[in-house]
Amino acid sequence: MLGVRRPWRWWYGRPYRRGHRSDGGCRCGVPGGHPAAAGAGDPYFPELGNGGYDVTHYALTLAYEPGSGRLEGTAEITAKATENLSAFNLDLLGMEVLSATVDGRKARVRQDGQELTLQPHDHLRKGAAFRSIVRYAGTPESITHDHGWREGWSRTDNGAVAFGEPTGSMSWFPGNHHPSDKASYDITVTVPKGVQAISNGVLRARRTSGERATFHWHQAEPMASHVATVAIGSYDITTSRTRSGVPVVSAMDTTASVDEDGAVLGRFPEIMEWAEGRFGPYPFSAAGVIVDQAADVPYALETQTRPTIPADIFNTTNVVHELSHQWFGNSVTPRTWRDMWLNEGFATYAEWLWTEDHGGASAQDHFDRNHAKAADDDEWDFPPAEPPSASDISGQPVYVRGAMVIHRIRQAVGDEGFRTLVRGWTLRHRHGHASTEDFTAYAEAKAGRDLDSIWDSWLYGDGKPA
Repeated sequence: MLGVRRPWRWWYGRPYRRGHRSDGGCRCGVPGGHPAAAGAGDPYFPELGNGGYDVTHYALTLAYEPGSGRLEGTAEITAKATENLSAFNLDLLGMEVLSATVDGRKARVRQDGQELTLQPHDHLRKGAAFRSIVRYAGTPESITHDHGWREGWSRTDNGAVAFGEPTGSMSWFPGNHHPSDKASYDITVTVPKGVQAISNGVLRARRTSGERATFHWHQAEPMASHVATVAIGSYDITTSRTRSGVPVVSAMDTTASVDEDGAVLGRFPEIMEWAEGRFGPYPFSAAGVIVDQAADVPYALETQTRPTIPADIFNTTNVVHELSHQWFGNSVTPRTWRDMWLNEGFATYAEWLWTEDHGGASAQDHFDRNHAKAADDDEWDFPPAEPPSASDISGQPVYVRGAMVIHRIRQAVGDEGFRTLVRGWTLRHRHGHASTEDFTAYAEAKAGRDLDSIWDSWLYGDGKPA
């Protein structure tokens, strides 16, 4: 069992340590402290995330050696206890914990699969802020699901790429890895001189010492861990600003072959301006993209402020899709993974709006083309708000039928009402969370009437709607 430095001498409800009583009370003045839940209770990933605390900030200090693939990390986690706690969990898979402290005092450590359990020296009082520091090391690996879906830390020819929807972030740093707990981040990465490290947010510092280079990135706005990223390798960096003043930093893998790179990157400010007009003010302090070899990045992902896109599909449509996620999914984050359609339905509908606004097919054309598909087509396999399993949360109905739900709402409220509805939604839940129930209630309030016919047929109904 990795990371266990001494016999495990306490168990749930009964910490075995001088100064604590067997009834769960303690001399530190926190009555009834108990271990926090080892999962957030997500309907699709019940073990993902943890209960009992809320993280406010992650300070991740990483050192990576591309040749060996070894990663050494220190995670400084600032959080607030939401219960009286004798112990709490973090998610970390495949890395060895070297040491851990809570509020400067050594904590007992247990690792069991993805669960890293820390027992502080003193119980934590409900409402109290605390700081945990975890030192860890190892060779992180990708997480491959039964259906072939790969995520997490991916080693490349000259570096690595980390992307983690929905569970992969636990492969490279310990944390509360559920979208319901967002935090600000500082990510500092040290790599061999000549290698670059790109991450989320704004580059605060870059320094070289001997044969090592260090990059410090700061993400001020709240971020869910599944959209945190690190890209290590050889990149061409381009910088610009949007008309609204947002700095744009994009990284293009020098080993990747991209046909449209100049044309697409050149349109990025235009796409940003269009998206702000459609969805409201851009929610973050930085923007850009990361483009990697297709062999290293198997799919595009809306990593916050800097979406990651494989070189072979780096085109305007995918930039529109991933950029729109900065509003839908990153700023307005799903409360659970059951609410995934709110991310992907809106992002897919953004593609339809882009072509409509730029002389191509209208959103109605897209809707009609998809609705014309046969009743046994896979986009009618299940309702977008009720994927049957974890492997289906990125299925076709979540994307395409999710977009069709959005279009039906637009038809119900009219074009101007729809523009107001969308901009109001992104502002109301800016940097927060929202569920399907939150959205349906909001849409009905804006429509001034119930929309049960849409929910019953398109959002929750089985099969192809009439």
